[in-house]
Order: sequence, then C-alpha cells, then structure tokens
Amino acid sequence: MKKWILIVVSIVIAGYVGYQWYNSKTSTSEAATAPARMATVQKGKLEVKISGSGTVQPVTSVDIKSEENNKTIDEVLVEAGEEVKAGDELITYTDGSDPVIAPADGVITTLSVAADDRVTTGQVVAHLTNYKDLQTVVQVDELDINKIQIGQSVSITVNAVPDQTFTGTVTTVAMEGASSNGVSTFDVTIHFDKIDNLKVGMSTEASILTASKEDALYVPLDGIHTANGDKYVIVQSSSSDGQTSSTEQKTVKTGLANEDYVEITEGVSEGDVIQLPQLAADSSTTNQRGMMQGGFGAPSMGNMGGMRGVGGPSGGRSGN
Repeated sequence: MKKWILIVVSIVIAGYVGYQWYNSKTSTSEAATAPARMATVQKGKLEVKISGSGTVQPVTSVDIKSEENNKTIDEVLVEAGEEVKAGDELITYTDGSDPVIAPADGVITTLSVAADDRVTTGQVVAHLTNYKDLQTVVQVDELDINKIQIGQSVSITVNAVPDQTFTGTVTTVAMEGASSNGVSTFDVTIHFDKIDNLKVGMSTEASILTASKEDALYVPLDGIHTANGDKYVIVQSSSSDGQTSSTEQKTVKTGLANEDYVEITEGVSEGDVIQLPQLAADSSTTNQRGMMQGGFGAPSMGNMGGMRGVGGPSGGRSGN
C-alpha cells in the first residue's frame, strides 16, 4: 500500500513540476514574440479639459414677496403656469398701493394668495421660474478648480439627450467648496448657449476647455520616462536598408498635458517613432496562471493591471 501511495505522489509532483516548466517557457515565448508598442510623434491641436458633473438649473428662479404690510389683496391677475414678462402686474391691493409686479420674464410656477387675503411685508405670494434661460452647476475637484476661469468654453452632454452635444460658457466659479469624505469640490456655473430639448433637473457632464495649443508636438503620456529628474523618450530608427533597427534615449522637455497626451517642446521631431511600455498580460490568463502557480489551495496574487489606454489629443481633467 505504501508503495502505491509513493507512486501516486511521485506522479503528481512530476506533473506539477512539468506544468511549471512548460508554463515558464510559454510565458518567456509570449514575452519574446509580443510586438513592441510604438507611437509616432504627431503635430496638431492639443487641448486640456477638466470635467465635472451636475444638473440643469434655471438661471432665474425666485420667490416673489410682498412689499406691503397688512394690506388686503384686491385681485390676483395671473394663474399658476402662466407666462409673464418683467414688469407685468401680478397682484393689486384694495387701497390702491403699488401692485406686485414680475421681477423677470418667466412662468408663475406657484401662487400662495388669493383675493381678499391679507399680506405682510416679506410674505411669499408667488414663485417665478424662467425655463427659457438655463444653466448647469457642476462640481469640480479642488485639485483642478484653480484652472477654471470665467469665460472659458464648455462642451456639455446630457444623459437624457445622448445624441446631442451642447455648448456653454463658465459664468461663475465658487469661492468656497464643499467637503465630503475628505475631498473638496467647488461649484462651477455654466450658461447654455442653446437649450433645445433641455429640462430642469436633467443630469449633465461638462468638459471645460482650460488650455489649447495649435501645432503642438505630442505623444502618448506613457511614452515619457523619468530618471534623475530628467524626462526622456526611447526613439526607434531603422537602417537605410530597413532590415535592422536601433533605439536611442533622447532627453525631452514637456509642455501641456491631458489624460492621454503630453506636448514635447524640445528633443524630438514630428514623425519620430518612440517606444511605449508593454501592456500587462490579459487578466483572465494571468489569473488562471496565478492560481496554478500558487500551488494546491494557495490564493492567487491576481493581475497587477495594465497601462491606461490612449485616447485622442483632446483630453480630460489633468493639466500640466
């Protein structure tokens, strides 16, 4: 019996060692045959944008209050839902006192009084909202708020209108932020240029243009390496016959940067080809190998993750 046990154990160990050897050879082969990632130094417009989310809000939404004290209402001249113009009479008094007038264009959304009611100073008698003049108030991270300025252009997407992109302009930047879970955000108010299909309360995503440069040389962000405080790229060049290639480390200086691309102001030329870091292995394959390499019942270390994908030259919240 002991002999058979030893034979079974030997077979299991031999199989496991064989798998480990095969797996290491396969991994080495995959690494050797994986094509190098390359990128060409491009020239064009580079934009830096900062994003924030919020909701559609009316520019004008005000309570209308009585300025008279202990006066009796003679007549209410409007109804809830009625559209009015600035200066229109809304409410008159029995004693001929100055009537309550509309402070702005809009719709009377609520009425709180009726004829023969008595009012006091400061009492809310109606509410007015202008649905034809809209804005969005978005929250911007404290690390980015100093890059936001009044007058900057904004592109806005609205979840309820996915097939349309709106434009706007920054009109207000909050001087005080709100803190949640140790992170502060600041309100940025953006006025819509056009309000087709928009309704108050819809969710928005705003992309605020904070910097832009024409004819900039740029490369993917992960093509920049740093050593001893200097930045460099690895430039690949081919022989005249195209049969062999070599690489050269070139020190560079950088300028604008967004989440995907970084400007190079010195060190390379348009059309140069640079090397990019290899992406991590496929997560499912890595996890399966981790389980096997961990031994029977051992926990897997899992996938360490890959480099962030490369997008277009017009990128999000990061700045230089």
